[in-house]
Amino acid sequence: MISQSFRAEWSPRMLSILRIVVGLLFLQHGLSKYFGFPAPSPASFQVFGFLGLAGAIEIVASVLVTIGLFTRAAAFIASGEMAVAYFMVHFPKSFFPLVNGGDAAVLYCFVFLFLAVAGGGIWSIDAARSQG
Repeated sequence: MISQSFRAEWSPRMLSILRIVVGLLFLQHGLSKYFGFPAPSPASFQVFGFLGLAGAIEIVASVLVTIGLFTRAAAFIASGEMAVAYFMVHFPKSFFPLVNGGDAAVLYCFVFLFLAVAGGGIWSIDAARSQG
């Protein structure tokens, strides 16, 4: 059993670690759309289309979330983008995320929604700004 004091000490730190890992994972999606790295850009990518907007949100929001600056706002916008992506791209294929390939979009949506409520944790620029 994990002690109460261990949980109290590590919960804020794990929140920051979750934020950083999710931000870096999400960054890959935007980078692949705009720069073809680490995966090729989608064939239908256009800067001024839906994928261009999605990629811009993914790059900006993921950098902000990763460093913990304006975490709540950036995470809220990223959560909304993932909800829109799920219902526009994945849901029409099937009701079930495993079948329609939308399980990552659902997870990102709810993790970002959690971060929008919880904030960036103790290892964030937001936390450092609130102390000073």
